Amino acid sequence: MLDAEAVDRAAERLRGVSVVTPLQRNQRLSDATGARIWIKREDLQPVRSYKIRGAYNLMSQLTDEERAAGVVCASAGNHGQGVAMSCRLLGIRGRIFVPSTTPRQKRQRMTDLGGDDVELVVVGDTYDDAAEAARRECERTGATIVPAFDDPRTIAGGGTCAREIVEQLGKAPDVLIVPVGGAGMLSGCLVWMAERAPQTRIVAAEPSGAASLAAALEAGRPVTLNRMDTFVDGAAVRRVGNLTFSLCSRRRPVTVSVPEGRICSEMLALYQVDGIIAEPAGALAAASLGLFAPQPDTDVVVVLSGGNNDVSRYAEIVERSLVYEGRKHYFLVNFPQEPGALRRFLDEVLGPDDDITHFEYVKRSNREVGPALVGIEVPGPDDFVRLLQSMDASPITAEVIDPNSPMYRFLV
Repeated sequence: MLDAEAVDRAAERLRGVSVVTPLQRNQRLSDATGARIWIKREDLQPVRSYKIRGAYNLMSQLTDEERAAGVVCASAGNHGQGVAMSCRLLGIRGRIFVPSTTPRQKRQRMTDLGGDDVELVVVGDTYDDAAEAARRECERTGATIVPAFDDPRTIAGGGTCAREIVEQLGKAPDVLIVPVGGAGMLSGCLVWMAERAPQTRIVAAEPSGAASLAAALEAGRPVTLNRMDTFVDGAAVRRVGNLTFSLCSRRRPVTVSVPEGRICSEMLALYQVDGIIAEPAGALAAASLGLFAPQPDTDVVVVLSGGNNDVSRYAEIVERSLVYEGRKHYFLVNFPQEPGALRRFLDEVLGPDDDITHFEYVKRSNREVGPALVGIEVPGPDDFVRLLQSMDASPITAEVIDPNSPMYRFLV
């Protein structure tokens, strides 16, 4: 049975293991929306994400025989940390399969949390590759698989987050926004809220490049995405689970697809304004606020699901944010092969606050012009129009690189 009582029992098992994370009012987001925005800080769990909830709830219910056979899981990073910590707390041996896209910081945390009880195996490029490898390992060894989302015990553990929110707020929120990968925590929140706080509107926020729940709800069944952007690694799941789909299709949350660049902008705002380090999946729910407009003077809770972000990714995060906001553009500029051509470009085309952030040029002695790859950052999106007008008025020709082109994807 997967119902509100199962979530309540999971909360009892998790007492003293997971943390009752803070529910904090966020002034920046409240001012931007006119609603009272609260952030549920799951990045402050011992494993820096909510995943300890589902992993421990499942593993603590294993029989002695199942514990002796060990456990196996697939993870993009956060679930593996929850399993690793649970292995150490419960004295269970575990093998964790992760895709090669899992940030180094998350891999290191898994081995640190699990210690000698855990072995890490890197395989494939996506979560689904790791999941298939984990499935084969279970068939070979008889170990118990610990699903990241598609198991009633994992789902019930994730649902304890909704239970805590209502207790902390002192009432049911008007809106609860949950980040979605495989839809495990979302399903648990839907189950508990349906019985205990049915008036709450639940919004499912997915990355645009991996919106597997929206695709499944549209098709009426789980479907496998043909293409997927793995940038939001904690929510990049090619196919939602059968059980999570069944629960979501019955309760039909509002789904919002959030562009990856918008997520990057929210990550930077969380860091620079609020002092919160969020991973891409962690910023997903908050980033959806500009796309899902809450009513003024309502209580809206966004779940910040994790803070396991690798510092080496911030250069890419800044780049994606600038491109999304219309402040960073790339051009192929044809410079005349004559002295002073670059100086004229700077004086006649660029504005006083424009900045060249990328420049690649090879002089051709046998041509009249030489192309250069130029990246330009402008103060705001409106300045892009002004820049294009200056280019059109200049004798120096330039071609905008389309964001959908292979060259653009190579650059960003």
